[in-house]
Amino acid sequence: MTSPLSDPPSPPPGDALSYRAFSYRAPSGSAFSYRAVGVTREALPADLPQGWHLLRSRTRVGNGPEVWAAARDALFGWRMHRAAWVPVAAATPRAAPGVVASIELGRRWPRLSAPCRVVWCVDERDRAGFAYGTLQGHPESGEESFVLERAPDGAVTLTVTAISRPAAWYMRAAGPLGRLARRAVARRYGRALRRLSAPR
Repeated sequence: MTSPLSDPPSPPPGDALSYRAFSYRAPSGSAFSYRAVGVTREALPADLPQGWHLLRSRTRVGNGPEVWAAARDALFGWRMHRAAWVPVAAATPRAAPGVVASIELGRRWPRLSAPCRVVWCVDERDRAGFAYGTLQGHPESGEESFVLERAPDGAVTLTVTAISRPAAWYMRAAGPLGRLARRAVARRYGRALRRLSAPR
């Protein structure tokens, strides 16, 4: 039986990409590079297919309504990403379903672009966040979510969840080091959001 995380059908010619094209920027119609779009919104499968990896990082951001409001604004406005040294070029100033964003690394060649599209958002009284999925041309394949939750005592936490596998040759070559780097970035998100949300 085919796993929902299996490779998607081959993209049309307009979406094909050689991973040597480090400066690739995804057009708005680019195809997702994995099948299970929205997988991070529900409970993740207990047994991942071979080659896929799960990351979950949870950080306490602070406490109180001011922290919640500031964290929510920083998350949806991409400021958490940028404060964590993850430069994002987004189609709109706020995350919303369908918005295309590209993580741009490096100012000169080789320059790496990692295109994504926001696949879901939640904005409730005590839960807020979104997830984006990789598009054709991203060096990884999968989905990552960023969810804020507020407990009855006012404690605010950020949970970063990612399910992914390497797509480009250099990510496959990185092996466990690549996964360690991803975990370090997830922790940076939490620290950055804590700084941005601290009461002034």
